[in-house]
Amino acid sequence: MLEQVIFFTILMGFLITVLVSPVFIPFLRRLKFGQSIREEGPKSHQKKNGTPTMGGIMILLSITVTTLVMTGKFSEPSVETYLLLFVTLGFGLLGFMDDFIKVVMKRNLGLTSKQKLLGQIIISVIFYFIFRQSDFSTEISIPLTDYSFDLGWGYVFFVIFWMVGFSNAVNLTDGLDGLVSGTAAIAFGAFAVLAWNQSQYDLSIFSVAVVGAVLGFLVFNAHPAKVFMGDTGSLALGGAIATVAILTKLEIVLIIIGGIFVIETLSVILQVISFKTTGKRIFRMSPLHHHYELIGWSEWRVVVTFWTVGLLFAILGIYIEVWV
Repeated sequence: MLEQVIFFTILMGFLITVLVSPVFIPFLRRLKFGQSIREEGPKSHQKKNGTPTMGGIMILLSITVTTLVMTGKFSEPSVETYLLLFVTLGFGLLGFMDDFIKVVMKRNLGLTSKQKLLGQIIISVIFYFIFRQSDFSTEISIPLTDYSFDLGWGYVFFVIFWMVGFSNAVNLTDGLDGLVSGTAAIAFGAFAVLAWNQSQYDLSIFSVAVVGAVLGFLVFNAHPAKVFMGDTGSLALGGAIATVAILTKLEIVLIIIGGIFVIETLSVILQVISFKTTGKRIFRMSPLHHHYELIGWSEWRVVVTFWTVGLLFAILGIYIEVWV
């Protein structure tokens, strides 16, 4: 029975996105919700100028409907389900506001960094207080060891750091056609397996719903992209995967499974530190995917390579948690 629920969850998530997109993409185009490409980015990206963005709305619609319908088929939606949807839609709304300012108000940088950070912190803190009211554990386990430690009230700072960090990490990774769609599908697929292994079936259903939704989106987002997810999608996916990791108590394992997101973020941090301290750049451009473009790799080659590395990270994370 549960295996059928999982199968139909991924199928439903995929079909909703695939069926909604041909209607929604022209709608975005008519509203002139097109992406403005930054001039300091790779010159090859200028041809993407005007491509409809805010496609993350379709992903969020698919995730929400699929999760509620399929958890309802298996059982009643749990506290975990509602927490996941709250964070996903909350970060998605924040991303939507950012995208709206960019494409409608023609302010290319969207929300200021302080505004975005404040919104992310507020959502994270609300999540934490609901989390604690439901008596979830504040312990963190170290992979490959029997060691764990309880952060107690300090766990709120960890939650903020993890949710803000990974929502921004996924956002930074969203720079090439299909890059985040593919890496997110792989990462959430890994957490679906791990949640299943813990018998946390609601979390597994949610994760599989995300896999179906982003794979459906990938049909239209693969190179050359007909639509971008925008911050609406990337911030939501980043917040969601951090939440799944927290609810499965696999917070540290997320560093491995989400290794691509971590590496992309580190490339930006290292680039900034190097330039400010030495005046020299480590990479031709950061995040890292742009560096490979500028040394001559095709966009598709970069994306497929990152997908492959992301898959290896996902397999490693599952191996460490399940078999070691």
